[in-house]
Amino acid sequence: MKIVVLDGSSVNPGDLSYKFLDNYGDVFIYDYTDQSQISDRILDAEIVLTNKVSISREIMDKSNSLKFICLLSTGYNIIDIEAAKENNIIISNIPDYSSMAVAQFTFSLILQFYSRISIYDKIVKSGEWGTSGKFCIYNGDTYELFNKTIGLIGFGSISQKVSEIAKSFGMNILVYSRTVKKEYESDILTFVDKEYLFKNSDIISIHCPLNKNTYNMVNKDLIDLMKSNGIIINTARGSIINEVDLSNALNNGKIMGAGMDVVSVEPIETTNPLLTAKNCIITPHMAWSPIEARARMLKICENNIVSFIKGNPINRIK
Repeated sequence: MKIVVLDGSSVNPGDLSYKFLDNYGDVFIYDYTDQSQISDRILDAEIVLTNKVSISREIMDKSNSLKFICLLSTGYNIIDIEAAKENNIIISNIPDYSSMAVAQFTFSLILQFYSRISIYDKIVKSGEWGTSGKFCIYNGDTYELFNKTIGLIGFGSISQKVSEIAKSFGMNILVYSRTVKKEYESDILTFVDKEYLFKNSDIISIHCPLNKNTYNMVNKDLIDLMKSNGIIINTARGSIINEVDLSNALNNGKIMGAGMDVVSVEPIETTNPLLTAKNCIITPHMAWSPIEARARMLKICENNIVSFIKGNPINRIK
């Protein structure tokens, strides 16, 4: 059995190991695969692992041996699901391996705006504090999270972890989700419609999947409802936000800031309007990536492969 890893360095830059794959077949690992290289590399492969390299209908139609795609991710928007069904290709993902990691990163972005630590670090190291003669130097307001309201879009495992952290900070929580989970409601957590959430939240954090219903869901109409000191955090998928509308809102001072771990096209294009937007922090899709989370991912990946080989695939995308 031939097993191909299309973008091995995305999950394992060298601090983990793919050695476990040797137990299940002949393994070919590529650090990165360009779209033009996919067909040749997986031509006679039965199992393919991919993190960010997309596999289209055209590629599947050419890959007569392909039986199983093991995603090294939770999201599966890089795969043509209908084409996989038509070609009898099974797809499994990696559920709930990084919920705590993404929740932690969400608050790292929030605290960058609320505590401004990197800015004050630069002030100290530039010598400004040492030569000022002042006990404190102020460079813009900092804020407490206590009694602020965080609005969560989506309420899966990541969003639930974010809500737990928010509670520990003494925050109020609004949730907009396709499914209202009454058992989570309390005096500090309420399910609301998205217009109410955008109007009443100090911080809006996105944790929903990208699909036809959420594509560009966060646009000018919703952003215009926000508080002037509001911030948007996105650790989900870039295209959930209309990036032109968000950029305009930031540059016009309509909202205070935005923290993006994802953008619509990755790696980011030089023409992306958020690159020149004011008060916009962008990180390279890394919220999921602590070593502990990636190790869990590879263990679940192995379980997925073993289950497929035994004829009882788990974590299957229908």
